[in-house]
Amino acid sequence: MAAEGVYVYAIIRSKQPVPAGTGGVGDPSMPLRVLAEGPVAAVVSAAPPKLRARRRDLLAHQELLLRLTASGPALPMRFGMVAPDEAMVRGQLAAGRDLYLAALEQVTGRVEVNLKALSPSDALAGLVREDRVIQQLREAALRRPGYEANLRLGEAVVAALTRRAAEAGQHAVLELTPLAHAVAAGPQVAGCVLNTSFLIDRSADERFRAAAATFAERRRDHVELRVAGPLPCYSFVPAEGSLVGAEA
Repeated sequence: MAAEGVYVYAIIRSKQPVPAGTGGVGDPSMPLRVLAEGPVAAVVSAAPPKLRARRRDLLAHQELLLRLTASGPALPMRFGMVAPDEAMVRGQLAAGRDLYLAALEQVTGRVEVNLKALSPSDALAGLVREDRVIQQLREAALRRPGYEANLRLGEAVVAALTRRAAEAGQHAVLELTPLAHAVAAGPQVAGCVLNTSFLIDRSADERFRAAAATFAERRRDHVELRVAGPLPCYSFVPAEGSLVGAEA
């Protein structure tokens, strides 16, 4: 089947090697190649026909990026970044050369770690003890049970749990920020009150996790923290540094 455009995985320095034995998206995996334009290059393959966000392709994309970032700095593209042809990729590499070089310098030796904050599943008892408004609504619902009383109580509990978790999450960000070179707020995620990424030295990963775990233990009645990483530095590619293309 014919390929449909050029699939772009990442931008790297021209002299950086691509890990051997690594394939791209598609079934079978599309062979990788490097399009160099002066000091910067793009790691690409042919784009498979009818590309979709299938689990196999998502994993192939992520695995390649993790191997690339383990061997040197890379500016990762989101899954499904497809340019119409090589000429467009080369043109954008040339036009954005200085921006790409600066961004590659920023992520050299560094990784992204993501922090998500949620309301803890076992926080209700602590909330009832601490929040006078919740106590009053609970007492009212017990005295005169009914739909309206239960609804008011339920809404107040959800709002209070969310507020407490968000406040604790913001304190976690403030406490962890000194360990990072940069911090980026992420998009809203269902079920989470906070989604933030940190750019840290690769060697500081364990220290960062330990600090997050210590904070989470201290505030376990208020917030649950989930740490993911090390990750490719998606959140620290400037918006103007992403190659323009169609996404799957």
